[in-house]
Amino acid sequence: MLGAQLKSKINLLWNKFWSGGISNPLQAIEQMSYLIFMKQLEDEDVSREQNAKLLKEKFISIFPKKEYKWSVWTEYPAEQMLEHVRDEVFPFLRKLNGGEKGVYSKYMKNSSFSIPTASLLAEAVKIIGDMHIKEQNRDTKGDLYEYLLGQLATAGKNGQFRTPRHIIKMMVELLDPKYGDKICDPACGTAGFLVSAFEHILKNNTSKDLVKEGNYAGDKLNNNQWRILRDDTLYGYDFDDVMLKISLMNLMMHGINNPNVEQKNTLSKRFDESNSYEVILANPPFKGSIDESDIGENFRTKTKKTELLFLELMYNLLVNSGKCAVIVPDGVLFGNSKAHKNIRQLLLEKCRLDAVISMPSGVFKPYAGVSTAILYFIKGEPTKEVWFYDMQADGFSLDDKRTPQPEKNDIPDILSKFKNRLTEKPADRKGRAFFVPFEEIKGNNYDLSISKYKEIEYEEIEYEKPAVIKKKILDYENKIIDALKNLEI
Repeated sequence: MLGAQLKSKINLLWNKFWSGGISNPLQAIEQMSYLIFMKQLEDEDVSREQNAKLLKEKFISIFPKKEYKWSVWTEYPAEQMLEHVRDEVFPFLRKLNGGEKGVYSKYMKNSSFSIPTASLLAEAVKIIGDMHIKEQNRDTKGDLYEYLLGQLATAGKNGQFRTPRHIIKMMVELLDPKYGDKICDPACGTAGFLVSAFEHILKNNTSKDLVKEGNYAGDKLNNNQWRILRDDTLYGYDFDDVMLKISLMNLMMHGINNPNVEQKNTLSKRFDESNSYEVILANPPFKGSIDESDIGENFRTKTKKTELLFLELMYNLLVNSGKCAVIVPDGVLFGNSKAHKNIRQLLLEKCRLDAVISMPSGVFKPYAGVSTAILYFIKGEPTKEVWFYDMQADGFSLDDKRTPQPEKNDIPDILSKFKNRLTEKPADRKGRAFFVPFEEIKGNNYDLSISKYKEIEYEEIEYEKPAVIKKKILDYENKIIDALKNLEI
């Protein structure tokens, strides 16, 4: 976790951007990320130079001119600094390509420098410099960027928004990805799911003593396994250019130096992957739609609703026995269109739909108040029964403030009950968790809404007869009249 000093610096950075004329949070994070990236670029260049000296190898700097280095241009006067970064440094960064520099080229592609004033740039580079990012370990760098993203309280125009970190962590723990799994998020946004899956695998491959200290060092992995985990495990796609840049920076700050993240619309004809991944984690856009002529040819579901198309996409992307945890709006669970029914039928008959976890509507505030659920399914075998859970609290207030309420948190109970569901076999549908047989769901038009199956226990309330209530009211009025008379006296 970040210390109070680092948090205060990030809060100060946000305040400077807002007061400096950049009120769009996505634009602010994008510009902050560019500056952090510039600092990181020189830090890595220095590290490579030191390694080359130790190995007595020839070193070629990534910087053709020393004036492109953070340590040089941040010493310029404010007006000169703004002009130099805008006209010299940014054009240089856009041209980075090939070899080790390939990820930098991807990151800076189509980038634009939009910090409006010299004073804002000068203040921002001072704050970032004071964070001493180079000296921080991988976990702290990752937490730093996660905290930065935590200030992002806005939803995109297509219904995409940042999934709360504790919900991501719960989904990752439910899926329990292993080393060697190929993991994908086809609508990755800020890459929160990929980062959490990476940390989960590291934790499970770290010695117990280090885990107790909160240090997920991955010390049980050899060099080759580390290479596979970093380079050949995590894959993300997003159609939004800004989100792509944020996800790349997020992964890089967590120690994944060459992320497999690409700008692609995974629902379109230009994306044709299938049977590729063992694990999929996602929270795809809820409100999006796609032009019918651009929808990929391998989709069988006839719809333009992206939340339905993404579910079929995930089914297509999974290998047999591959598993998926995905957040869907409640409408997917009970919608009565042919497309809605076909998707639910696919998940129940071509997959083993293990769980439907209903979440309260406040989980995604302040972004949106939509009611949602988590679906957990495994491709390749039919469903016999579905485990339902009625989550009523997630450890935070369900209003826009989302104040921590650790005493109101169903997540530990969800994880425990899911793990032990087959031995405990909850049958009482009045409780939080229970099973529903496939045949019953099929008989209800494949409806997966928890309200369809949960039994509500009503308490019988006995009301007094009207005459008794009337007498009590009159007696109360007479007491008030007597009291007023006494006051007059």
